Amino acid sequence: MSRLHRHVERHTVERIGWLRAAVLGANDGIVSTGSLIVGIAASSAGKAEVLLAGIAALVAGGMSMAAGEYVSVSSQADSERANLAKESGELRDQPEFEREELAGIYVARGLTPELAGQVADQLMAKDALGAHARDELGISELSTARPLQAAFTSAATFSVGAAAPLVVVALASTALLIPLVTVTSLVCLAILGALGAKAGDAAPLRSVVRVTFWGALAMALTAGIGKLVGTAV
Repeated sequence: MSRLHRHVERHTVERIGWLRAAVLGANDGIVSTGSLIVGIAASSAGKAEVLLAGIAALVAGGMSMAAGEYVSVSSQADSERANLAKESGELRDQPEFEREELAGIYVARGLTPELAGQVADQLMAKDALGAHARDELGISELSTARPLQAAFTSAATFSVGAAAPLVVVALASTALLIPLVTVTSLVCLAILGALGAKAGDAAPLRSVVRVTFWGALAMALTAGIGKLVGTAV
């Protein structure tokens, strides 16, 4: 067997769609729920009230993430369909212009005009709309919008992320609630950052620092507001 046949490349770009939704959902679940819990606890609320608020945040946040992702990605899918329909009409009505347009794209990428014309002819003979979707519109199978996948992934990962600080609230004493929720949330964020970086073949340290910094900032600000409101009330 030749080296060419033995060489198998594995790229992570195909994970971009669900990975973005998963990281966003889990990160939001940890940060928003952890911050809410810390803020309410800092206002001197009782443990039962803190737990109830956390559960409400998990349910409402999960549904909000699902709805938000579905609406956002559906809008992207609608735009893709509209652009493909427009391109299909142009291919039907102006095939020669579209052929020159595609060849011009390949010339801009470095091919000679003659070779670019041959490439455009062969690709359009096989799948004209697919060729224009990829090279003119930037739409491919890897980047195609999938609303249901994004909605389910975000809701599920948000719920998992939000569950971590909630478990601490259920188990911790009132006196240790704030420090334990804070530490647990930051540790979970660090793990999430490392896992997200690994899944995307990126540098883990930068991702870990990024998510823990913003998480710590969110909890500190919420705790401060909770303390001020609790004192005023």
